[in-house]
Amino acid sequence: MAPDLTQHYSDLAENDRLARTPHGRLEFLRTQELVRRVLRRPLSVLDVGGGTGVHARWLAGDGHAVHLIDPVPRHIEAAATVPGVTAQLGDACRLPVTDDSVDAVLMLGPLYHLTESVDRATALNEARRVLRPGGVLVAAAISRYLSILETGTTGRLDQHLVPSLQTVIATGDYDGHVGFVHTHWHTAEELRAEVRAGGFGEVEIYGVEGPSWPTLDHAGLRSLPCLLNAALDCARLLEQDPLLVNASAHLLAIARTDR
Repeated sequence: MAPDLTQHYSDLAENDRLARTPHGRLEFLRTQELVRRVLRRPLSVLDVGGGTGVHARWLAGDGHAVHLIDPVPRHIEAAATVPGVTAQLGDACRLPVTDDSVDAVLMLGPLYHLTESVDRATALNEARRVLRPGGVLVAAAISRYLSILETGTTGRLDQHLVPSLQTVIATGDYDGHVGFVHTHWHTAEELRAEVRAGGFGEVEIYGVEGPSWPTLDHAGLRSLPCLLNAALDCARLLEQDPLLVNASAHLLAIARTDR
């Protein structure tokens, strides 16, 4: 794990990200909604890169047997205290899990932190290795259009940002120009191709937040109760629209192994 990434997560800077902004709350609700569509009965779930257990908590509450893997020791300490969740240090590219042993793998963070395509391919192959036949993969990615939509909405887009914005849109190489660490950002089709190359079939790509998320953040938390339901409906209506799916801040791939 890169030193800057270790520092970023070791101070738990991201611990409340899904609660402190309107966009984060929308992302959390939509992620729950999409995951619950495919995890409809109690299953064994491997939460890879699951952090402190923000998703593992509700998954366990739904009756799933959740084992969380994360490379940050403080995350493991926190996740191990969540009822119904077990936690273990590990790496998405070298999962400490036996072959064909789990029903579902969640990768809601690793793919964008793996900036080299070969490492993302390794992580996806590892997920396929540990899944039982017919098992479900749920993998998240950050959209290449996140920062231009954010800065264009908030008024922060200026000529100094243009080269970085053009680079991330063209290549997926995000340099940290709106905060966060160096990561790889996807298009929907790139994510679909990578998951398919990992040996998965039935790959579906969803836009998580829909196109209204920058407006929610600009309006602020006080306005969220008035705007949230419409934002959720907008995200649902456009979640697989080929012309607007990349306008979501996050993308979600849902796929199955061969039966």
